[in-house]
Amino acid sequence: MSAQSGKTNISDAEWQTRVELAACYRLAAHFRFTDLIYTHITARVPGEDGRFLINPYGFRWEEITASSLVKIDVDGNKVSDGPHGVNPAGFTIHSAIHQASHDAAWIMHTHSRAGVAVSTLEKGLLPLNQIALQFYNKVSYHDYEGIALDLGERERLVKSLGNNPALVLRNHGLLTTGSTAGHMFNNMFYLERACEIQVATLSMGLPLQPVPDAVARKVAQQYENSMGEEDDVALEWAAHLRLLDEVHPSYKD
Repeated sequence: MSAQSGKTNISDAEWQTRVELAACYRLAAHFRFTDLIYTHITARVPGEDGRFLINPYGFRWEEITASSLVKIDVDGNKVSDGPHGVNPAGFTIHSAIHQASHDAAWIMHTHSRAGVAVSTLEKGLLPLNQIALQFYNKVSYHDYEGIALDLGERERLVKSLGNNPALVLRNHGLLTTGSTAGHMFNNMFYLERACEIQVATLSMGLPLQPVPDAVARKVAQQYENSMGEEDDVALEWAAHLRLLDEVHPSYKD
């Protein structure tokens, strides 16, 4: 599929958001976080209260470009001209968190194999390795209520997330938030890696080496002190964009 390239009637701030959001979709496809045409990554439209950008329904994430993204309102309805539709039912989860938290300008939700596998475990993400410790006491959990079509679930989702940057949707998948594209993608990239490592670890069927609580808290704080710095996240995001510029430059169209 394709979309007409261009910036007609789009502000510079919105176009920059579109480019970064398209980059998130392409990166998610590159790292195999996708579920064909389902799930979403969304971003608030700068300067337009209650407006968001989302993927056109039916596009593979490898196909998404800055100009193909669709502008919607808080209920998932299109508010801009264009040939592409959206899946408003799938926006239930995103709309809840976007409306409740000013810091959650960017939201990413995945159904990856490792993420869904970990979401089915009673104890969820385990503090077994250094990458997982980045999220020690910083991951929330939301009990499964069925496919997220019920708008009444939105308040419960927000309550479950609280002030954490990551949410495990039990028996469903993963979700991360961020004030920028870089922060959101950084959270998902490492949450996915932690889940992949956990699945590999448990598959060995051997005794586990636990990390003491005091050490886990220390490592979590070390992560916050380093990756919490804007410069570090910006460097990582710039590295991701260089990758795309080399292998999938059409995301900017």
